[in-house]
Amino acid sequence: MKLFKWLYKTRTAKQNNNSNLENNSSKVIDKIPKVKNKTQDLWNVWNFEYQIYGLSQIARGLYDIHNVGKVHKDFHSGNILFNSIPYISDLGMCQPVNESKQSEGIYGVLPYIAPEVLRGYQYVKASDIYSFGIVMNEYLSEKIPYCNVPHDDILAVKICKGLRPKIANETPNLLSDLIKKCLDAKVGNRPTAKELYQTLEKLSNEQLNPNSDIYAQIEECKRIRANMFQNESNEISECLDTQISEDISF
Repeated sequence: MKLFKWLYKTRTAKQNNNSNLENNSSKVIDKIPKVKNKTQDLWNVWNFEYQIYGLSQIARGLYDIHNVGKVHKDFHSGNILFNSIPYISDLGMCQPVNESKQSEGIYGVLPYIAPEVLRGYQYVKASDIYSFGIVMNEYLSEKIPYCNVPHDDILAVKICKGLRPKIANETPNLLSDLIKKCLDAKVGNRPTAKELYQTLEKLSNEQLNPNSDIYAQIEECKRIRANMFQNESNEISECLDTQISEDISF
């Protein structure tokens, strides 16, 4: 199984008022080092229990942003920082949700941009939710979205026509269903950040209960992951280096 290629950690991020928003502009960020040999100990660190908890905290951070009437507008995996809990960073594009002024062109990392934004419509809270769905799938599958295809107008058109990253078979159904809702082409069908946070927090609290659905699904997916870990190459893609927000023109 490949390592989380997009994970970052920060030495200086601190929790502020129990919010998961990054509030310190001076960060020391380290990429997780490349590992030449597979180690089961390392793999055990990044398990479903931690992943679901981490996703719930990222959703909490997004809810904090939306709750004060703002949208992030550049939400992607490279803007998630990790200390003891995840933090959402790079709020430079953040603006009031009712902001009518539209900047020229489209700015961001193409695989994470919602289809309505690619079509030229105003960025709304649900556009952040779409981006969260891409990040969530990336986090669980450990696959960078659209890694092996050019990030160009052809990809943008395909996304607008319904192309989405593949959801890994070893993803628990309760989580894959949530990803699909986030990635729905219809803005109104996507959950709110509050609903995302509440759902993921509930799953995080239930995942150690042997009588819960999420526990049974996790146990089955762990068996699938264990087999994949034994068979998959440990070569780590360099795709993360291409994930730089930029002006996109078609």
